[in-house]
Amino acid sequence: MKKKFFLSCLLIVMALLPAVAQIQDPVQFKTELKTISDTEAQIVFTGKIDAGWHVYSTDLPSGGPISATFNVDKKEGVELVGELTPQGKEIENFDKVFEMKLRYFENTAIFIQKLKITGATYMIEGYMEFGACNDENCLPPTEVPFSFSGKGVAAATTAKTTEPAETAPTEVPVTETPATTTATDSATTAALIGNDKAVQDYWTPVIQELNAFGETTSQQDRSWIYIFFAGFIGGLLALFTPCVWPIIPMTVSFFLKRSKDKKKGIRDAWTYGASIVVIYVLLGLAITLIFGASALNALSTNAVFNIFFCLMLIVFAASFFGAFELTLPSKWSNAVDSKAEQTSGLLSIFLMAFTLSLVSFSCTGPIIGFLLVEVSTTGSVVAPAIGMLGFALALALPFTLFAMFPSWLKSMPKSGGWMNVIKVVLGFLELAFALKFLSVADLAYGWGILDRETFLALWIVIFALLGFYLLGKIKFPHDDDDDKVGVARFFMALISLAFAVYMVPGLWGAPLKAVSAFAPPMNTQDFNLYTNEVHAQFDDYDAGMEYAKRTGKPVMLDFTGYGCVNCRKMEAAVWTDPKVNKLMTEDYVLITLFVDNKTPLPEHIKVMENGKERTLRTIGDKWSYLQRSKFGANAQPFYVLIDNEGKPLNKSYSYDEDIDKYVDFLQTGLQNYKK
Repeated sequence: MKKKFFLSCLLIVMALLPAVAQIQDPVQFKTELKTISDTEAQIVFTGKIDAGWHVYSTDLPSGGPISATFNVDKKEGVELVGELTPQGKEIENFDKVFEMKLRYFENTAIFIQKLKITGATYMIEGYMEFGACNDENCLPPTEVPFSFSGKGVAAATTAKTTEPAETAPTEVPVTETPATTTATDSATTAALIGNDKAVQDYWTPVIQELNAFGETTSQQDRSWIYIFFAGFIGGLLALFTPCVWPIIPMTVSFFLKRSKDKKKGIRDAWTYGASIVVIYVLLGLAITLIFGASALNALSTNAVFNIFFCLMLIVFAASFFGAFELTLPSKWSNAVDSKAEQTSGLLSIFLMAFTLSLVSFSCTGPIIGFLLVEVSTTGSVVAPAIGMLGFALALALPFTLFAMFPSWLKSMPKSGGWMNVIKVVLGFLELAFALKFLSVADLAYGWGILDRETFLALWIVIFALLGFYLLGKIKFPHDDDDDKVGVARFFMALISLAFAVYMVPGLWGAPLKAVSAFAPPMNTQDFNLYTNEVHAQFDDYDAGMEYAKRTGKPVMLDFTGYGCVNCRKMEAAVWTDPKVNKLMTEDYVLITLFVDNKTPLPEHIKVMENGKERTLRTIGDKWSYLQRSKFGANAQPFYVLIDNEGKPLNKSYSYDEDIDKYVDFLQTGLQNYKK
């Protein structure tokens, strides 16, 4: 038993450990040339996609992610027929990150380009470019090179290699390097930025030096921890409802009295608590098994589901307000309770815990429903189980603690009207969160009925009414007639009313960082008076580094993208903070590098990276290569602080809207530079 418990704890800890890898490679494509007839052929691109990632389809709207495109560098004896065509299970959904309807693939992506063979011999060389994102970041435009040639059908059917043919590079005459040359050698650097030794130092890889500062915890790990604690808080709130709180002393007393052996009573209470955990974790796993990983990811952006979630939360809120009681059929709990009495041992205790789950559903159901809705829309396969683990641990905790320390039962607050107050407060919160899901549906269908001002106006009213309720100015059916307001209730009312007042400037465009994750995007704001943005001094790395060297300032590199919505969130929620603004504009040289900048380079550049030859065609390709080769990362947003010789001053920073962390990130880099 102890070994199993230890292994379970070890697995949980391992799941929560931060990831240290910076380079992400979630998509692997292979290419194949298939001959259809003597004059027809097609190039097939087949991609395997990691869970949680999307590969976007062709011909997407402007302002969105990178569309898949077919690009030709050389061709002889062959003509293109039509355009690159997606095949397979293409998903079309409203994307809450890009705020538009998009088409994409999960798990597997297939693209086909048809060809017409016009000569006795033929050759075609080029690349397919695609974009990939998950819910947290996007990769820069990624190329899949191909090179095929042949003489007739026999030659065409055997050309199934995914590597470019060994041909001399024609775009740019660069220093010839052996096949094992990587992106870190001097020939590659010279091809990129010339033979100036001082400038070459700017491109020298600093991956090991950066790792010496320690890696930033990945966003996914943070989200899992957030989900666990959200579930834990939900479980604590469920404890203080009328359906659960009065049961605690009765259940603990039962376990202590059913056995003369106090140790056995404590052991039974622990088993009871563990059974509660198992029941709710199984519920979370059932959600995943029923919907599946891809369906859970689709829930977050599907308009119909978001409308359903909105209505569900409104029903839960009405239940907490006292309009009706959500109860399961009584025969269910009676049947389980009867079965518990007829059995003994562990099965009896497990059935008792199951009875608690059924009996307390009228109070725990809305909390569990809200929690499952919220975590399911994260798209994470394990999110429902993690959320239910936190919920169950909080719910089971008092049963085991009071069994271990029975004297604590005397100090338990008595049941009373305060528990109904908690229910009503939860009702107001669920009503507020219902608007979040309605907002997604509104954006998906383009109704325009819930823009940012309307959303904030409704939230202001909801939290103002909550404040008035806590002050006793509003009554619901189950409330006591006692008009006295306790100190704790008064402070809760003060917080709610203050929060309502805090949101008022948002009606005129104030960023409202505290609600930026819930409110509709700023572009839905009709009237915006707020202008306080940070702009980069340079969009060219080498020019910015030369300026930093002349002025004796450290550098902040901002690897971003035109289609990177999380980058815009950081700029709106973090960069506009006065402390951050002052540090970035006065103490650093800010260089912003767009990895999806499609401006062609004056000349194409061929480089060797990880044993493969790559062609850099655009300015975005160049900055993306810089990020990978120098810093060992390829996702945006990506912020890194360096001195004016290209050496890191602190660990890198990714998407995290915690302003204090960002200020510390900047100040630490500045202190290290001054040393």
